[in-house]
Amino acid sequence: MALIGAKKYWILGVITPVIIASDQFTKAVVVERFRLAESLPVVDGFFNLTYIRNTGAAFGFLAGADPAFRVPFFLIVPVLALLAIGSIFRKISPDDRIMSVALSLVIGGAIGNLIDRVQIGYVIDFLLFHWKSEYYFPAFNVADSAICVGVGMMILDMLLKGKESEAQSHVSGPA
Repeated sequence: MALIGAKKYWILGVITPVIIASDQFTKAVVVERFRLAESLPVVDGFFNLTYIRNTGAAFGFLAGADPAFRVPFFLIVPVLALLAIGSIFRKISPDDRIMSVALSLVIGGAIGNLIDRVQIGYVIDFLLFHWKSEYYFPAFNVADSAICVGVGMMILDMLLKGKESEAQSHVSGPA
């Protein structure tokens, strides 16, 4: 019985460390093999590996802010977010695999980027998608990818559960 209730914690215990390790490993490889701002085309005109130091948040948000504000902000906010996500995780059903995976991805990504901020004061980004040389999507990393996929899964799960609930209320009729 105890193992059934622990399913979500097994998911957390597997996915989160894999995301953190993958994120930190890929960043270490980029730092070791690239000079800052060096770019290697992988798919010409579409995708490059490019070493970027991001002092801001997602997509460089607040990168130009005063360091006296930016540095504490980017250390405190992720910790508060992790505490909130941990609280949500504890409240989900023990058998809710989709939400367990989604939250584990977000937690792993948040920890991966927080490690960078604590150790070096910025986040290493290196995945750069673009259309020819005209339109560039902001660079990102494995941690950012995990966060985006996790949030996407949460939104999709909530939408699907809302549709199921709505369908069930139509089947059962008015109260």
